[in-house]
Amino acid sequence: MKTLLKSVTVIDPQSPFHKQVVDILIEDGLIKQVASKINDNKAQCIELTNAHVSQGWFDPSVSLGEPGFEERETLSRGCMVAAKSGYTDIGVQPNTEPVTQSKAAVNYIKSKEQWVNLHPLGALTLDSKGEDLCELYDMSNAGAIAFGDYKKPLKDPNVLKLALEYAQSFSGLICSFPLDAALANNGMINESPQSVQLGLKGMSKLSEHLQIARDLSILKYTGGKLHIPTISTAESVALIRQAKKQGLEVSCSVAIFNLVLTDEVLAEFDTNHKLLPPLREKEDQKALIKGLMDGTIDGVTSDHNPIDIEHKNVEFDHAMFGSIGLEHTFGTLAEVLDLESTIKALTGLRPCFGLPVTQIDAGNPANLTLFNPETSSVIELNQIDSKSKNAALLGCPQKGRVLGIINKEKQFWNEQ
Repeated sequence: MKTLLKSVTVIDPQSPFHKQVVDILIEDGLIKQVASKINDNKAQCIELTNAHVSQGWFDPSVSLGEPGFEERETLSRGCMVAAKSGYTDIGVQPNTEPVTQSKAAVNYIKSKEQWVNLHPLGALTLDSKGEDLCELYDMSNAGAIAFGDYKKPLKDPNVLKLALEYAQSFSGLICSFPLDAALANNGMINESPQSVQLGLKGMSKLSEHLQIARDLSILKYTGGKLHIPTISTAESVALIRQAKKQGLEVSCSVAIFNLVLTDEVLAEFDTNHKLLPPLREKEDQKALIKGLMDGTIDGVTSDHNPIDIEHKNVEFDHAMFGSIGLEHTFGTLAEVLDLESTIKALTGLRPCFGLPVTQIDAGNPANLTLFNPETSSVIELNQIDSKSKNAALLGCPQKGRVLGIINKEKQFWNEQ
């Protein structure tokens, strides 16, 4: 099968064609030729208005429900949503029932791939209880790209120590959620004047960066590779910036919600804004954006977490944490960052999780996202394709539109 992309603008600093308008010929999943003009009568010709192309986007923190919570989302529908949103690769979190903690569970997730590459993350501890380590090596051999207990902090520091030591034998990546549960003390939103005014129990910033300081100290002692997902405070950025300067092998991400929203939106008591980590203050938002721009934060995740209406359309105190985000990450991120920084944020977590980084050039696999960066719109409920509709970014402006993806021999195109 041949596909010819006509007049596309390349956004890929690693490519010799960066910022150039070119034709790209793809055959059997490989980029065969990149040139200013290509003619091939046997190729399927794709010519779209103001089409830009980048390396395929990757999100390492996507929850899809199946198995166990299919009422929230299924793997097949999640693949469709991810493809429609511009992702060629997603990391599937283990917060299922049962949790992903065996070779068979990893194989099950990978068997459901459609259009998008599914990369399972295995649970770090049995049943995600924070006590005994899972069979990390077996899951790694089956295709798990990292190990962590989704949104569940490790109370016992020795568990993290053992995990970091053990995983070095197969270059495994360990994820540790940045929260000290005792300090968080069942808080629901950021501890600030806003939480006092609203009468909602606050979650201190100290509960995040104290846990990060602990985990970085353990990493310095053990060595190994540590990923800290979805940081949300200025202090956290400073700690990780210093750790990277010291040469520690640590990476981190930020959720789109903490870049776009602050705790000011909580005045409406909308449970879609009940998130973990919670929405913070303006000073934290500015620090997160700065950390993303200077490379301290490796990339942005949608932190896509579908929650059924029975657990969201309730009183704020009783609502579950979480929001969907795959469909809205690119557009809302492009509202706060320039185009190159946006694409870097959507692809920057690839090397952290061991995924290939393939520049747009002849001979390389065709792992591509196509988009128009110039359109503008507002996020509306009737546009959501996810099975669950718990969207924190409803009503937010977004810039740009995903046109489709090419993932080797698989393609997905949005309606034009």
